[in-house]
Amino acid sequence: MMINPPHPGELLRDDVIVELSLTVKETAERLGMPRVALSRVLNGRATISPDLTLRLEMAGVSTARAWLTMQMN
Repeated sequence: MMINPPHPGELLRDDVIVELSLTVKETAERLGMPRVALSRVLNGRATISPDLTLRLEMAGVSTARAWLTMQMN
């Protein structure tokens, strides 16, 4: 049986945002992006964009390459 990997937004939400006790609004502000756009990614309704991966890397949250690789799988 093959298991689908989680959406990178779910990992970002559960492993980063929740662990740091941040809100979606706080995270979006820190990343310099609209809250609605980030929320769509976190809920798996939008892909993680190259721009967002770079913002995450600049914030010290893994590398852009790692996020893009997760998105491709």
